[in-house]
Amino acid sequence: MTLELTDATFDEHVSSAPLPVLIDFWAEWCGPCKTVAPIMDELGLERQGQLTVASVDIDANPEIAMRFSVMSVPTLLLINDGTVVFRTVGARSKQRLLAELESHLRR
Repeated sequence: MTLELTDATFDEHVSSAPLPVLIDFWAEWCGPCKTVAPIMDELGLERQGQLTVASVDIDANPEIAMRFSVMSVPTLLLINDGTVVFRTVGARSKQRLLAELESHLRR
């Protein structure tokens, strides 16, 4: 399950989150974003207890996109204890994304 974040709810859900939060910055017009969305949904289910998966529509929530200097979509950020610990731009396969995230996830 992917948590939809807005400019108004972002800090409430991310700043004091007990688990790392993987955030997908996306836009409706973005083709690669449509490839990433189902992967994010799968990760949210498979990694419950290790990770919270969230998304931000950059067109509807420009403040958050600007705050994190999101220039291209999809951009994925992993935030742990309020700090960005991982950032990637562009679509990734699930296997590649998991390999890149593994060192940042609690077991």
